[in-house]
Amino acid sequence: MQDIQTASTPRIDIPALLNGYRHLRETEPGLRARDAALRLGVSEGALVASRVGDGVTRLEGELPALIRDLPALGKVMALTRNAYCVHEKTGQYDQVDIGGAMGIVLAGDIDLRLFLKHWRYGFAVKETSRGRELESLQFFDGDGTAVHKVYLTEETNRSAWRALLHRYTAAVQSPLIDIVSVEAPLPERLADEAIDVESLREHWRALRDPHDFFALLRKHKVTRPQALRVVGSEFATKLDNGAMRTVLDGASAQAVPLMVFVGSPGVVQIHTGPVSNIVTAGPWLNVMDPAFNLHLRTDAIVSSWVVTKPVPEGVVTSLELYAADGTQIVQVFSKRKPGIPERDDWRALLATAEVAA
Repeated sequence: MQDIQTASTPRIDIPALLNGYRHLRETEPGLRARDAALRLGVSEGALVASRVGDGVTRLEGELPALIRDLPALGKVMALTRNAYCVHEKTGQYDQVDIGGAMGIVLAGDIDLRLFLKHWRYGFAVKETSRGRELESLQFFDGDGTAVHKVYLTEETNRSAWRALLHRYTAAVQSPLIDIVSVEAPLPERLADEAIDVESLREHWRALRDPHDFFALLRKHKVTRPQALRVVGSEFATKLDNGAMRTVLDGASAQAVPLMVFVGSPGVVQIHTGPVSNIVTAGPWLNVMDPAFNLHLRTDAIVSSWVVTKPVPEGVVTSLELYAADGTQIVQVFSKRKPGIPERDDWRALLATAEVAA
């Protein structure tokens, strides 16, 4: 974790910020922390830091070591979100493997890909939300964007929790953080008409591992939405923005196991398995299962795509949703392992969504 705020960062009026936050909590008790920070004109990380000494403890030390200590906590809830979708999984951290700036967690329930250069600040947070006492670890990027949160459950090992806090509590409990700009991983460098589409298609056809797709995009200097717009129907088909509801309802009714990916700058979090309880609340489309919750803002979806990528077993197909700012909101595959062909019931479900479009 990094140093405290420097003179280069605009100063925040901590008392005024805290007063504004308390007012929002009183008048809108269900307001999420990220949304409260937006309303107050600060990052979520800056808002959490401002509360140090009032239910918030600043952490310090090597974050890879802290992540390796998470399995000792037992059952927790892992939360990763972007601006438009929240992904929550209950389980235990296990099989943590970190090398340099990259890492993975391959537990049965908690499945993560870690990009540690975006894990800049960490806090332990204790708060009341909707009548419940919540305790969590919260991690933020240099610009104050939340990258990952770990919430305690009734089955968490409290002794291990206290030991972890003792080990990583910062000596200096500053309520300020140094906010720095963070470059997008795939900034838009070319206009659509400047893209070498034939070269993009040629290299797309040559793919053998979906994990190489990011490198393909970087090579051609294109964003994900750009690639889908220009590559053509061989690899990308645009759907109606109600496709996600169609797919979730169908997967629930037909017991089609899915892989649901949601990413922040520092984490991709994956649910693998069934989805059952699909509900809507205003603009939110939700999965409300015992060990997996998904909360998706349907009014933020500007494009929905069925995307095909070659693999040695044939192809793999995903449903991908995008926001106006180019954020990949969520990505859905069928459950599969390398070496096993894609499920026919998944392809049939996507075909249903295409017909509905």
